[in-house]
Amino acid sequence: MGQKINPLGFRLGTTQSHHSVWFAHPKNYSLGLQEDQKIRHCIKNYIQKNMRISYGVEGIARIEIRKRIDLIQVIIYMGFPKLLLDGGIRRVEELQRNIQKELNCLNQKLNITVTRIPSPYGQPNILGEFIAIQLKNRVSFRKAMKKAIELTEQADTKGIQVQIAGRLDGKEIARVEWIREGRVPLQTIRAKIYYCFYTVRTIYGVLGIKIWIFLED
Repeated sequence: MGQKINPLGFRLGTTQSHHSVWFAHPKNYSLGLQEDQKIRHCIKNYIQKNMRISYGVEGIARIEIRKRIDLIQVIIYMGFPKLLLDGGIRRVEELQRNIQKELNCLNQKLNITVTRIPSPYGQPNILGEFIAIQLKNRVSFRKAMKKAIELTEQADTKGIQVQIAGRLDGKEIARVEWIREGRVPLQTIRAKIYYCFYTVRTIYGVLGIKIWIFLED
């Protein structure tokens, strides 16, 4: 079971909570889902466009959306909030305007908050993005995986597992390679595990990166 189910969905209600919190009638549910997707895409695209080359990674750990009747509250958890806050409040306001234009919401107020995460490389999304950049720059996948594990050791984690699948190093036959350091108890529901799936386009084709990070019981 530990490998056939999403570790986040498996732990909902115990160590994991929903990233979107809102209520909708069944016939309007798909519209609310599309709205969430638009908000997340808009934030990621804006950060990609305005990101300095020196930073390298976007640094978004997760985006939480909470909706009420008259308010949409968006909380962006970032490892490197300078990407958004370098230009002061102006950038956040510009992002807010972009999302409002995309959603065309007249009756609802939009509120965006940026929260800093103390240890960014303890978050699988940021780590997955780091590995993706390394693979795009034609760094060996083993080297990229080992470097990622070194970074998580600084973030005080109890265990990590990294898996990469696809045409690794440009070989003709696709395969799966993985590496584990420490403990990663996938079947223990009370174990706090962060998980992400990240895809990266290389000149040889698409590679899939999966990361499991075990924080605590």
